[in-house]
Amino acid sequence: MTFRTDRTPPPGHDEEPGATAARFTGRPSTAEHRLSGTLAEVTLDDGRVVMVKRGEGDGAARAEATGLRWLADAGTVRVPAVHGHDGQVLVTDRVPSGRPSPEAAVRFGRDLAVLHAAGASAFGAPPPGGLEDAYIGLAPMRNVPGSDWPRWYAEHRVLPYLRRAVDAGTIRTAETPVIERVCARLPELAGPAEPPARLHGDLWNGNVLWGADGHVWLIDPAAHGGHRETDLAMLHLFGCPHLDQVLDGYQQTAPLAAGWTDRIALHQLFPLLVHAVLFGRGYAEQALAAARAASAG
Repeated sequence: MTFRTDRTPPPGHDEEPGATAARFTGRPSTAEHRLSGTLAEVTLDDGRVVMVKRGEGDGAARAEATGLRWLADAGTVRVPAVHGHDGQVLVTDRVPSGRPSPEAAVRFGRDLAVLHAAGASAFGAPPPGGLEDAYIGLAPMRNVPGSDWPRWYAEHRVLPYLRRAVDAGTIRTAETPVIERVCARLPELAGPAEPPARLHGDLWNGNVLWGADGHVWLIDPAAHGGHRETDLAMLHLFGCPHLDQVLDGYQQTAPLAAGWTDRIALHQLFPLLVHAVLFGRGYAEQALAAARAASAG
């Protein structure tokens, strides 16, 4: 994997995507197609197509690049090659799109299990060379290492976003005990102790690409050390094609602890609170419902 960092521009460069792609790949661009204000496809003179992504926050490009490299180092799930990044932009290969299939789903489940088993040094550990102050989507996410998952999950994932949601008025102060009680009970709700897994960290359906090569590719990680059930809970949260087959492949490779389905809502609490902070009251109500379900489970 090529991984070139910092080939000049910042401060606040207004470089065109084609010029950025050329800077990091060493190949002239022949065409560019803007997909959004922050994302563009650029065709190089040798026919390859790369993605040029402008980060939404300071260090976002570096956090994503180090996350992709860390996932790739496990040699399991496919991720696009990183050509380089600077303070604001990231250049990666484009993944040619295909169609979801049961066969690819089973293979993805097996690969995901092996990725998780590659491990991390601690819960909350960032990828090597990564940032303590990273991102999940558009939201800041702190990677603070811890040795005890229930305590770490409460202190560094759930409660910070609960506070943000309350400050924003998205969750009412009177509603906070519903979630705070779950945090207090995490040692009994979390299930058997697990070692830190190497997580994608933002594994919703939009970050799961079904490639033309018949494999699943993962993009846009919020990679860190965490509990492997968290990635699986994210796949459940927003749906994933052939999810039953993904889970079959996973269980064939690394069976999950008994009662894991009862803990899905517990692991969804963090991403739902993130969405509540970013997108409003509808997700706050889902987070509160997940907290009630986690307590019942």
